[in-house]
Amino acid sequence: MTRHLVLVLGDQLDAEAAAFDGFDPAQDRVWMAEVAEESTHVASSKPRTALFLAAMRHFAAELEARGRPLDYRRLDEPGNRGTLAAELADAIARHAPQALVMTAPGDARVLAALRATAAAQGLALDVREDRHFFGSVRDFAAHAKGRKQLRMEYFYREMRRRHGVLMEGPDGADPAGGQWNYDAENREGFGRDGPPAHPPPPAFAPDAVTAEVLALVAGRFAGHPGQLDDFAWPVTRAQALQALAAFVEQRLPDFGRWQDAIWPQEPWLWHSQLAAALNLKLLNPREVVAAAEAAWRAGRVPLPAAEGFIRQILGWREYVRGIYWTRMPGYASLNALGAHAPLPDFYWHGATPMACLADAIGQTLRHGYAHHIQRLMVTGLYALLLGVEPQAVHAWYLAVYVDAVEWVELPNTLGMSQAADGGLMASKPYIASGKYIERMSGGSLCARCRFRPAERVGERACPFTTLYWDFLMRHEARLAANPRTVMQVRNLARLPDDERRRIAERAAAIRGGALETPPAG
Repeated sequence: MTRHLVLVLGDQLDAEAAAFDGFDPAQDRVWMAEVAEESTHVASSKPRTALFLAAMRHFAAELEARGRPLDYRRLDEPGNRGTLAAELADAIARHAPQALVMTAPGDARVLAALRATAAAQGLALDVREDRHFFGSVRDFAAHAKGRKQLRMEYFYREMRRRHGVLMEGPDGADPAGGQWNYDAENREGFGRDGPPAHPPPPAFAPDAVTAEVLALVAGRFAGHPGQLDDFAWPVTRAQALQALAAFVEQRLPDFGRWQDAIWPQEPWLWHSQLAAALNLKLLNPREVVAAAEAAWRAGRVPLPAAEGFIRQILGWREYVRGIYWTRMPGYASLNALGAHAPLPDFYWHGATPMACLADAIGQTLRHGYAHHIQRLMVTGLYALLLGVEPQAVHAWYLAVYVDAVEWVELPNTLGMSQAADGGLMASKPYIASGKYIERMSGGSLCARCRFRPAERVGERACPFTTLYWDFLMRHEARLAANPRTVMQVRNLARLPDDERRRIAERAAAIRGGALETPPAG
């Protein structure tokens, strides 16, 4: 007889998670299932699906090595029912547990499905706090209560104080170096000579388990986007720890300086590529933050670099989770700017005459990865300026990136990238013309493009630049009321009516598909 059936999802690969508290191998059993629904509710890319399945199978082997009884359902087993709900109902029928136990999941859709299944079976579902994070959802709700506006900066400072991260002074109340952030010293663009020499992240050759998964995904999801030829992501905790150590030692020292820079055919640069391992729970954010802070205190990493990286983990990552769980399910349907254009087809194949988009999307489909500026200020910016429906942008990001789990991807996409939440998450829309991309890439992307970032109208005008001015015209009243965008609107006021008309006409042609390029073959 089974006392507890402990449910473990594909992004909960932590043997010390709360779901295992009090686990008794004589009475309890772990349940895991690979199901097609998790790769088809959005068209999950091949690298993303492969990463989840390979990491799950390695974690299952670890659980068995620890002596934890395991019911594991593989995707390629005959009779696989295709959904978590159906597979769980079958496991309940076979094991007759007295109760179900799980750590809080990262997807509201999954939580709702599992709760409904438990209720239909007349079983209690014990959803336990996810200790992986620095703070709980209740902590964030307390932070947000009574505030007219939520701002990550204030939340981040509160988290620094609470957890004693990068703090100094007699009572540990002062930020290290006397400043809370070092953006002014970070975020340089590359000059025309491009990035200096930099070591690549460690690559993990597929072992037999991962190779089997790659073959399964290539066959089962042949029509899904993405490629598997270069798959080398960490799929075990040991590999994730190796990736963390290599980043801190080799790339973190220059991370701050170059964190916003882009260069063609350079997917990794100084970024950590640790988000996927963090989101699968192969790494704990505390050990990641501690490693970065220790490297600074030992004099191996400049403070601006350590702070800029820690801000991403202790600040943004915790902040977006709080936004997600305190605002769902309604948050997913927000569309404050009334954007309803379809997502251009080239987002799924990368064939576009815009060099920056072709580079970022091609890299994304090849590796399942792009760094935050490529996401926010290339693929995200174009969709925002074009007026794409934010839910379509969300579905694309959730599908293509290996580190995409809804709790972190949805607020970053709808709130920060697409400004669809009306300013809840970010104080302004992140909008810019093609000149921003030219500056941050040292002109390298624009030099290989037929469009010119300084031109607003005409056949040579950069679509980013045309759409930027069109965006200002379409949302002029809203942007004029925002102190952080009022200067951009004042620049708009200098344009003569004839040029405004020409911008609007060119923008309409772009939205009508003038730049769509079918893939070769």
